[in-house]
Amino acid sequence: MGATTIGALVGAAIDGMSGDDGVGDGAVIGAIGANVLKVAIPIVATYAIGWAVLYGIGQAFDAITGSEEKA
Repeated sequence: MGATTIGALVGAAIDGMSGDDGVGDGAVIGAIGANVLKVAIPIVATYAIGWAVLYGIGQAFDAITGSEEKA
């Protein structure tokens, strides 16, 4: 089952919990949300890992050289 399908099912379930017998936009919103998260999560994770690596390299360089950045 794909992420889009799971997002649609979750959205429909949340929409059904409201008790409203409307059009059922929850499935569409859930599917769109799943697709957005499929793109956004890898970008955020890549940025966070890259930042942590660069920060660690900077800390290691400061520890090795004994220098500290002055503001």
